[in-house]
Amino acid sequence: MIAELGLAALWLAAALAGLQLVAGALALSARGASLGGIVRPVAVVQGLLALIAFLSLVYLFAVTDLSVKLVAMNSHSLKPLIFRVAGTWGNHEGSMLLWVTIMGLAGGLVALIERRLPEPTMLATLAGQAFVSLGFYAFLLIASNPFERLWPVPQEGNGLNPLLQDLGLAFHPPTLYLGYVGLSIAFSFAVGALVTREVGPAFAKAMRPWVLGAWIFLTIGITAGSYWAYYELGWGGWWFWDPVENASLMPWLAATALLHSCSVLAARNALRAWTVMLGVVAFSMSMIGTFLVRSGILTSVHAFAVDPERGTFILALLAINIGGALTLFGLRARTVTEGERFAVTSREGALVFNNVMLSAILGIVLFGTLYPLLAESMGAKVSVGPPYFTPMSALFAVPMLVVLAVGPLLRWRRDKFSRIGKMMVIPAMLVVAGVLLTVMLGGVPLMPTIGLALALGLVWASVLPLEGRNLLRTPLPVWGMVTAHLGIAVALLGMSCESAFSVEKLVAIRVGETTEVGPWQIKLDAVEPVAGPNWTALEARLLMRYGDDGRVVELGPQSRSFWAPPQQTSESALLTRWNGQLYTVLGGEADAKDGRSRWQLRLWWKPFVTLIWLGGLMIALGGALALVGRVASDLRRIIARDKIEYRRERQGRAGRYS
Repeated sequence: MIAELGLAALWLAAALAGLQLVAGALALSARGASLGGIVRPVAVVQGLLALIAFLSLVYLFAVTDLSVKLVAMNSHSLKPLIFRVAGTWGNHEGSMLLWVTIMGLAGGLVALIERRLPEPTMLATLAGQAFVSLGFYAFLLIASNPFERLWPVPQEGNGLNPLLQDLGLAFHPPTLYLGYVGLSIAFSFAVGALVTREVGPAFAKAMRPWVLGAWIFLTIGITAGSYWAYYELGWGGWWFWDPVENASLMPWLAATALLHSCSVLAARNALRAWTVMLGVVAFSMSMIGTFLVRSGILTSVHAFAVDPERGTFILALLAINIGGALTLFGLRARTVTEGERFAVTSREGALVFNNVMLSAILGIVLFGTLYPLLAESMGAKVSVGPPYFTPMSALFAVPMLVVLAVGPLLRWRRDKFSRIGKMMVIPAMLVVAGVLLTVMLGGVPLMPTIGLALALGLVWASVLPLEGRNLLRTPLPVWGMVTAHLGIAVALLGMSCESAFSVEKLVAIRVGETTEVGPWQIKLDAVEPVAGPNWTALEARLLMRYGDDGRVVELGPQSRSFWAPPQQTSESALLTRWNGQLYTVLGGEADAKDGRSRWQLRLWWKPFVTLIWLGGLMIALGGALALVGRVASDLRRIIARDKIEYRRERQGRAGRYS
């Protein structure tokens, strides 16, 4: 019954999306103007129906209703409740239902609260959002029905991929989807503005909170996903340039450029066409990411689908949505002027330069991700990895970081570098000190040397916008900018230290023997069997001491065997200190000639690696501070406007009575 309720709600939501599209489009004409009044309520109800459908699927997974095919294929009654619930979106159909649910709720929220745009532009925006949603509803109902029944009902489910049986599954995909769908709102705003030719500061101010919110969630999602892969896969790396990792990075790069472009348009009425174009590109990257994960063309722990027919459906949606938007942009581009001009040496100029650098990095990542797939389709095997991505991205990232240090100190419209020269002395000295430090240490590769030096200079430069300000009266968006830029410096410092100073060791030792990695002395004290709710494991007991410190610390890496479905995984054990992280992995049992077993251990000492994820969280926190500040400012402006209107109305009434 719950499955039928969810399916009915999904069909009704799809029908209302169609009504929203038709009513919104007709309301733009004189004849259909009367239909404009139903568009906002329909958008709200559509979002609520999508939520009902999704909650129905959550319930079916929570109770392990094996009469539903999706539950039987991806769940098991012995799994802990948190993994049964998270398993709702740990599969193809459920993740797509989460996507359309967030999209429907976001559209309903826009309909409820957005009042800054002219009503025709708002109607066109909601119609555009309904058009995108309708395609995904069709995809679910035609090609990927999450509520399909199964007969006969199996005795037990297949279970969830053991690599996904982690708390990261409960957190990582939803945050990424909130980011992706936030960019769909930006896309709809861009389409609405093009349809009504209303591209200006009001459009940018309306779109900016949604872009900022999407960017925050993308940042959190990528940061969480990086750490999840780092400790779960047992490979010891935090970024692999996996095509699906790139699929989440590309929307973030585009959203970062769009966010800064929105700020310029909102504050200075410039970069109109560029802002609209980035709005289309950002969501295009989200769609490409969706295609990569669900088309079946990738083999990855991230990839949910292996059905080429579904991939063709998504490719068609990509062509229709993005192709249509680009066509509309081409037709209306002449009517979108660039607005106010500015000098190259200005804050706008710095933002434009960094937008170009971000776009170049986006192009590099996009090419490196798609080229092997295209080559494979033609019968050639090509591998593109860090030797391509890292140096090619650095060519544009390095000048971008230099301008990032200088840009916030420049004035709007026009400025001179000579005015801020004295302020940049200390950051420049820190950069030189960083280079000298790595040269003295010796053996540090070029890329980590550059990264470490730039990170040190950027740490100081990031806080310079606060110089001379009353810190208690400094607006939250300024604090947000400083925090986010400081977070970039912190993350870059962590990346550089991890790359330059990490120590790795692979050993095979007997119980009771000791080995070393970096400053750590590690003793294998025991290897014992342990059991979990749906797995058994061999767990190593490692006793460790840091340097001359007498304190002994214990870690327990595991080699787990799951039985639903059958699979072996390595569960790493990590020990975090202020100056780095010890990473341990238990391998298999090695043969010994004397009959005494040896156990394989893979050990890493990674100095300051945790700064990578601390920096990511700081970047997201900076975005959150800016969002709160913007929303609070808008609320104050609305309240002040309402007070003025109320005062005028009272004065008008008093005049009539007198």
